[in-house]
Amino acid sequence: MLENELKHPKHLLIMRLSAIGDVAMTVPVVLALRQQYPKLKITIVSRPLFKSFFTSIPNIHFYAADVEDSQTGLQGLYKLYKDLSILGIDAFADLHNVLRSKVIATFFKLNKVPVVSLNKDRKERKKLTALEPKVLSPMKSMIDRHAEVCKKLHLPIALSEVELFDKQTMSIDIQRLTGEKNSKWIGIAPFATYETKMYPLNLMKEVIQLLLQEEVKVFLFGGGKKEVEQLKSMASVSNNCINIAGTLTFQQELDLISNLDLMLSMDSGNGHMAAIYGVPVITMWGNTHPFTGFVPFRQPIENSLLPDIEKYPFLPTSVYGNKIVPGYLDCMKTIHPEVVVKKIKHLLSHSKTEK
Repeated sequence: MLENELKHPKHLLIMRLSAIGDVAMTVPVVLALRQQYPKLKITIVSRPLFKSFFTSIPNIHFYAADVEDSQTGLQGLYKLYKDLSILGIDAFADLHNVLRSKVIATFFKLNKVPVVSLNKDRKERKKLTALEPKVLSPMKSMIDRHAEVCKKLHLPIALSEVELFDKQTMSIDIQRLTGEKNSKWIGIAPFATYETKMYPLNLMKEVIQLLLQEEVKVFLFGGGKKEVEQLKSMASVSNNCINIAGTLTFQQELDLISNLDLMLSMDSGNGHMAAIYGVPVITMWGNTHPFTGFVPFRQPIENSLLPDIEKYPFLPTSVYGNKIVPGYLDCMKTIHPEVVVKKIKHLLSHSKTEK
């Protein structure tokens, strides 16, 4: 048992403030720590919204960081550190490795608390996204990098042994929206932070229309006023296509996602959210690439749909999608709707009906 490892901490602080998909990728690691070190105290520091990721994990203390208001700037970050320091922390896992978390890490270091920060391997990322024809080679997954942080803090974990979340019970409010489950449920999350990671909406509409010819129900996920209006329009084509955006709480969305038979997502948060419930995930990639290390947990690389690499030989051009390269914005148009639907149908036919 990993619990017998010597010198491991008694109270671990884990910090990851954003974004939603990145926080979701910490969940398998937290589950592994809880399951493999049952006596370990764990405190998670993140934004208030993300508490829902951890409520089902027993004996987790969640600290909601107010990094947009009172806990911003050097003075605010020192206040955050003081609040955390009284908890008896004896190890700090910085899974964000940005300026804010580095400041907190420095305060802990000055007080002799062991600190290990996430290695983002920026040099390798830069090489992978350089604008020249390249030999694609996969980088280490982000979740494996999280596990490395734990190992350096004398908390080695076996990710292969992690028991993921079970399917969650859906409230009456959710059931009123979804109706009875008498067909396959497919979640579709067509949006991403950057346009370079988004499948063209006109093509996604074709995907939905093709899917609705089968015995399935489609649920559309997103957020933000503009996205909600677009999803409402997309959902209006059929009673078997339901817009979820703006209708449920974040916790309710997670509960619904856990009951899906499949999630179709961009390189974005919804894929990672589905993965922590063991839901099969198909991800669509534009200017980014699965080799950058952001494939959802336990999802095979074969579930990644990519643009035509021969037509776009410089891919990937970006790790996060925030870099626009002339001529590459439309690369996802080379992923035909029929290919997407074929992949979905194949996965559904080979997946278990019950998780």
